Amino acid sequence: MAATDDGVQLYKAVLREVLERRPSGMRQRLAEALGKTRSFVSQITSPSYNTPIPPNCVETIMATCHFTDGERARFLSAYRRAHPRRLDRVDGVVGGAMRRIELTVPDLGSPKANEAFDRLVEATVDQLRRASELKGG
Repeated sequence: MAATDDGVQLYKAVLREVLERRPSGMRQRLAEALGKTRSFVSQITSPSYNTPIPPNCVETIMATCHFTDGERARFLSAYRRAHPRRLDRVDGVVGGAMRRIELTVPDLGSPKANEAFDRLVEATVDQLRRASELKGG
């Protein structure tokens, strides 16, 4: 499924902009959430690489990086333009079936412990999402 180079560069530019506005360490958190290396994250955020983002990574990227509604719309629009034949797979992952919830969790007393806890919660939610996709929603 060929992608247009310009389209891939466009959604990578949106992703890069989002990452630049997030706290340091976000690339590492993204790599962990995707189960990939930081090198992979560099490839999917750099316009100089034509490595496309797999459709099954799209929702994890947007959730981990805490995309705003506007960022989400820009990214998905560019992604769909770059990969018109993946549209149904992307819509299956990020369509209306997703919802956002808010949790109140304990403060563990240190930024490092809180960050580890947050990563654990995010990883658990991602595993639950993936399991529901395997069962057909």
